[in-house]
Amino acid sequence: MIFGIGTDVCDLRRIAATLERRGERFAETVLGPAELTIYRHRRAQVEARGLAYLGSRFSAKEAFSKAIGLGMCHPMHWHACEILNQPGGQPFIQLHGELADWFAERRLRAQVSLSDETDYAVSFVVIETEPS
Repeated sequence: MIFGIGTDVCDLRRIAATLERRGERFAETVLGPAELTIYRHRRAQVEARGLAYLGSRFSAKEAFSKAIGLGMCHPMHWHACEILNQPGGQPFIQLHGELADWFAERRLRAQVSLSDETDYAVSFVVIETEPS
């Protein structure tokens, strides 16, 4: 059964402007440790790849927060939710700490889809209840 659905569209030009103003601190605020490592690697290779990665993760976390119905309120916060990829590329949501506990107590599971283009990143998240 569907528990919640969330979607978000992120203008990558706004992310770029925020990075210019705040620098690496913005990425450190939004990304968890594993994501930050990937972001830095991609950005070092091609600036646009790093920007798209950061924007897609920002978008996915916003969509996830909408789907669970909490927004960015406790126990949901930026570092408690990481959007990572399986070896084949499929994105998945890795939760940490109190958010992981909150999610498990409700027997929920998440599906996430990401896409980005030159100026935009979009994310779609479906939260389901696990069958009894």
